[in-house]
Parts: sequence; structure tokens; C-alpha cells
Amino acid sequence: MLQTATILLAITALGGLLMAGIRFARKHNPPAWLAMLHGLLAASGLTLLVYAVCTTTVPPMATMALVLFLLAAAGGAVMSLAYKWRQRLLPAWLVVAHAILAATAFVLLLVAAFGAG
Repeated sequence: MLQTATILLAITALGGLLMAGIRFARKHNPPAWLAMLHGLLAASGLTLLVYAVCTTTVPPMATMALVLFLLAAAGGAVMSLAYKWRQRLLPAWLVVAHAILAATAFVLLLVAAFGAG
């Protein structure tokens, strides 16, 4: 389950990088369909990770990754509802904070899912 969640979240990260590139290079928000796809993939991976943490024995790093992903998801929801929905430019600091949280969580999950032992 952890490996599948990691793969889903890796695909999600690629979409996130694309959206950050659009935000910073073009100085406008990414298209709504891309943001929704990013959120759907993130929710899928996060749901699988929650299920794994709640039903099986996972390394502590996986649980820490879950907490960080939940914080990143909260930031994503704020970007969607408070900015994108109202057609306001996403604040750079929030995009960067969201990315740092998600990337840190991803590395922890990657080690938990594919690391030695």
C-alpha cells in the first residue's frame, strides 16, 4: 500500500511542479482542470496512506509523512478555495510552503516505502 501511495503521490508531484512553473513563469494561476486533477490524485494517494497507517504496521516515517501531507493538503485547500475560486493570484509564499511540506512528506514516504529494512 505504501508503494502504491508513493507512486500516486509521485505523479501528483509532477503535476504540482507543472502548476508551480505556470504560476511563477507566466504570473497567473494554472488551469482549473490541472489543479483539480492534482487534488484528485493527491486525495487518492493520501486516502491510501491513511488506510495503511490505520490498518497495518507502518514505519514511523510513514506516519510522519501522513501528518505533513495533511498539512500540505490544508494549504492546497486554502489555495483552491481562498484564491483560485475567487480568481486571485496564488501567493508565492503559500505555493512554496505547500511544495516544501509536500516534498518533505514525499521523501519520508519514499524512504518508508522503498527503504532498506
